[in-house]
Amino acid sequence: MRAIQIPRLDGPRAAELVEIDEPEAGDAVLIDVHAAGVAFPDALQTRGLYQHRPELPYVPGAELAGVVRSAPAGAHVVAGDRVAALTMLTGAMAEVVAVPADQVFKLPDTVSFEAGAGLLFNDLTVHCALRTRGRLVAGESVLVHGAAGGIGTSTLRLATAWGASRTIAVVSTADKGDVARAAGATDVVLADGFRDAVKELTEGRGVDVVVDPVGGDRFTDSLRSLAAGGRLLVIGFTGGDIPTVKVNRLLLNNVDAVGVGWGAWAMTHPGYLGEQWAELEPLLASGAVTAPAPVVYPLERAADAIASLEDRSARGKVVVTLRS
Repeated sequence: MRAIQIPRLDGPRAAELVEIDEPEAGDAVLIDVHAAGVAFPDALQTRGLYQHRPELPYVPGAELAGVVRSAPAGAHVVAGDRVAALTMLTGAMAEVVAVPADQVFKLPDTVSFEAGAGLLFNDLTVHCALRTRGRLVAGESVLVHGAAGGIGTSTLRLATAWGASRTIAVVSTADKGDVARAAGATDVVLADGFRDAVKELTEGRGVDVVVDPVGGDRFTDSLRSLAAGGRLLVIGFTGGDIPTVKVNRLLLNNVDAVGVGWGAWAMTHPGYLGEQWAELEPLLASGAVTAPAPVVYPLERAADAIASLEDRSARGKVVVTLRS
């Protein structure tokens, strides 16, 4: 079967299209992959910069969508089912993948394989952020950094469905603002001077929740942008630098800095992934929340797809296709 491999830690451009053996099903669900998602950890892993370092060579990709070829007896899916699935960290960019049954989810007929391949990593992360760790309640306001990226657009799609009254998108350029508005932002501000813009928009009150996958030098101004009782949700550091917190700011303003490690939470809370999908799937099936319209690359251009996350040129979710 065709697959993408990373043979050395030279960055996304090291990705190669190769032929490898198909996996054995064993006790797993065997899936014919139609599309695979690309996420920021994929780019970090190609340079050995992620906390998990797979043995070389490895197949990248943490999420996929396709059709079940076979499933173990008693599984909640059967051969022929359209599904989305998680490998969690590696292995998705291959024509056939074996995945544990509890990491496989029936895909609504309204969601394409391309969109389905880009759903799980971001939407389940945002669910963990807003619902589990961020404690979002109806009527609250949400500010999101990197709003034109995968996590950003997912936040904008889902926050209103879960009760947010206002979603403020922070973007680095005006054209990224168009992406954020299309994803559902009620307001868009530029990263340069966002704190003052947020203060003006909220008449000095601040926002209830900040979703931050960027980190870097925005962190302190994000804390300063919180209303009393607000929560800053730390999701990642695509900006490169890992900021530090002067905890007196938390005390004086009665705000929280909250870590959102979705993968670690899911691995230590059995059944959590299924609980998350049980909340997300009806929203997608009913059309209350639309699936993302990803940027699609053919498998042969997987290196370009992964590189677009590293150089931050990506607009929304990125996926690679393996079958038409």
